[in-house]
Amino acid sequence: MKEDLRFEALKAKVVSCRLCPRLVDYREKVKPSAAYADQEYWRKPVPGFGDIEGRLLILGLAPARNGAERTGRIFTGDASSRFLVSALYATGFTNQPTSESRDDGLTYHDCYITAVVKCVPPGDKPLPSEFANCSRYLESEILLLKNLKAVLALGAFAFTEYVRFLKKSGVNVKDLKFSHGAFYRMADAPSVYASYHPSPRNTNTGKLTKSMLVSVLTKVKRDFSI
Repeated sequence: MKEDLRFEALKAKVVSCRLCPRLVDYREKVKPSAAYADQEYWRKPVPGFGDIEGRLLILGLAPARNGAERTGRIFTGDASSRFLVSALYATGFTNQPTSESRDDGLTYHDCYITAVVKCVPPGDKPLPSEFANCSRYLESEILLLKNLKAVLALGAFAFTEYVRFLKKSGVNVKDLKFSHGAFYRMADAPSVYASYHPSPRNTNTGKLTKSMLVSVLTKVKRDFSI
């Protein structure tokens, strides 16, 4: 119960955050796409979501303009979300293969998902100061995940931010380098995995296929049993 209250308190802090003027201005003025012109957008920072008792943490970069920044739930309502959740379902980490809205019944099993930057950034490119401002929330999430055994970074930016957290925590990160399928078993921290981000620019070109992502997630589950 105490952990639940701590997560709820953290989520409240995230949702009310106004530390980055550029991101606040952009998210509050973001223009809906034609397909969602009749919908009311979230227009606030997006907290993490999932099983707080889970052993796997998945890190994305930031909310998508017409995905999480529209729906208010991370990796929900866009092509990246559908690709990712389909792969998570195939490997037993979710109860359904789709992620469309906050009230669609989606639950995560043994898995918690968040973004290293909580607001949608212009051009999908957060500034160094924005990464720095948001790091306090990511650090709090990680420290609250008491059963954490593995971290999967989706894309080089998320990987870099997690490595920065490890370094700050005193972990030796000398040999950690991003590449799809990279795996590092750590002596004093959760295991680290890496995948290309499930963005349309990667999935539509075949740079990342569902089988590639399922392979990474399968390895995570297999390593849990070791």
